[in-house]
Amino acid sequence: MSDTKAPTRARVGPLLRRAAQAEAATWRSLYLWARRRPLPLAPGDEPFGYLGVVKPILGIFIGLSVVEIPIFDVVVTHVVPWRPARWIVLGLGIWGLLWMIGLYASMTIHPHVVGDRGLRVRLSWGIDVWIPWTDVEALRKRYRSLPSSRSVQVEQEGERRVVSISVGSQTSIDVLLRRPMTFDLPKGGSVPTNELRLYADDPDGLLRSARGAPTTTTVSR
Repeated sequence: MSDTKAPTRARVGPLLRRAAQAEAATWRSLYLWARRRPLPLAPGDEPFGYLGVVKPILGIFIGLSVVEIPIFDVVVTHVVPWRPARWIVLGLGIWGLLWMIGLYASMTIHPHVVGDRGLRVRLSWGIDVWIPWTDVEALRKRYRSLPSSRSVQVEQEGERRVVSISVGSQTSIDVLLRRPMTFDLPKGGSVPTNELRLYADDPDGLLRSARGAPTTTTVSR
């Protein structure tokens, strides 16, 4: 029986650690955002956000949470005879509201960064990919709609492997690499990649800021 429990513990351990990291990072992001303390940038770095495509959705969920908290409080108070239930439900509602605001904050204070030495691709706190300009063959603007809502998607196109870091199931910039690069991705491990696709609210501005990387604009797909 111990042999069957060992693989289960091996799977559960990393999941719990990642959940704890996500919780801590969300609250830290909320604190920094509330204190208006963005993460520091090096001289010459330019940040580019990616929140625009999901901001309305997050706004709706946050607004619904604000409305739901007092409604559930009234319902539980008058329906459930156990008094601590009210405080439990109220605490969970407030926690959920602050967590969603923390998610918004995390995506706000961790933008993509264009610098003199390369491109830093980020998504909230959990994805942080660094690509030197010397490894970039070309950047091109191209809007794509992806079939899955997963943030990280890996596709095999013939002999080429493409990694998409999407927001709202969309990408807007293709980064073609001179050589296969290995990125440490959550849930995806390290995979040799020929092309990285990302979403930015202002792809034209990002392409203009690219240092020495050839840029092109192509049609949406």
